[in-house]
Amino acid sequence: MWNYILFKRYFFTSQRIKIDLTRLFSEKISILRIVKLKIKAFILRRGVVMHNLLEMALKGDIKSAAKIITKIEDDLEGTEEILKEILLHTGRAHLIGITGPPGVGKSTMASRLIEAYRKKNQKVGVIAVDPSSPFTGGAVLGDRIRMQEHGNDAEGVFIRSMATRGNLGGLSRATQNVAYLMDAMGMEVIIIETVGTGQAEVEIIKVSHTTIVMLSPGMGDAIQALKSGILEIADIFVINKADLEGADDTLRDIHYMLGLNADGRDWEPEVFKTVATNKEGINKLVEGLEKHKQYLIDSDSFMLPPKRRYIK
Repeated sequence: MWNYILFKRYFFTSQRIKIDLTRLFSEKISILRIVKLKIKAFILRRGVVMHNLLEMALKGDIKSAAKIITKIEDDLEGTEEILKEILLHTGRAHLIGITGPPGVGKSTMASRLIEAYRKKNQKVGVIAVDPSSPFTGGAVLGDRIRMQEHGNDAEGVFIRSMATRGNLGGLSRATQNVAYLMDAMGMEVIIIETVGTGQAEVEIIKVSHTTIVMLSPGMGDAIQALKSGILEIADIFVINKADLEGADDTLRDIHYMLGLNADGRDWEPEVFKTVATNKEGINKLVEGLEKHKQYLIDSDSFMLPPKRRYIK
């Protein structure tokens, strides 16, 4: 009798446990299924949002473009797909890189070029690569402050500061992708200003059609440029602050070094003297930039990705 009672109690207890376990596993499977569906819905929704943002950006909406740039900088999931769409709308903008040692006036020059191209009724995008904050990784944003005079020209000027985020090449890793976005938005000229950290600035050739190397008198910049490799990347030299003593000496040094490196070069870099603070020499510099652009078009190099033009 007792055996029967124990068996009955054991049997019903085990059945109850079995039912509870079955219910538990079913609930877990249901929860996992719900989670997967929610993840898929989230990814799909985010993709739709990104696509809508791109549509607005291509129509010239700066706020939408700024949101896309933030996602590009953060390298969020889904940006690769949106970049493929962006690339379908590129190939028209002239990408101008400005590099050189700190203190030569790169930001002032960028501001003067914006003004000159706007007078020609061309839309201008600017990527000002600033040093990263050691604490947040964000841009110091000094360049944007200097270019504030163009802040009211929302129809024709789009300025974006980007942090280097630890990249030693003077450029943010996302710089080229942001340039592609500005190109797709209809910017006809895109100016990329580097940090100004010296030797590592040669990376600018990977993202620009025309590279301006800026120097100034009395700093030994010309000799240092030769040592750092900057001489080889310049399409155009600019001696800024040319009203200072020693400008002619710097001009002579550059021409001398260009003569030493003339072999095998299709394009002969031009040298311009400017005083960016009072706009002296800016119009001639713009003519030189247009001349180099035409050279690239005539040599079927303009439509190539920038870094491929330098593969020998």
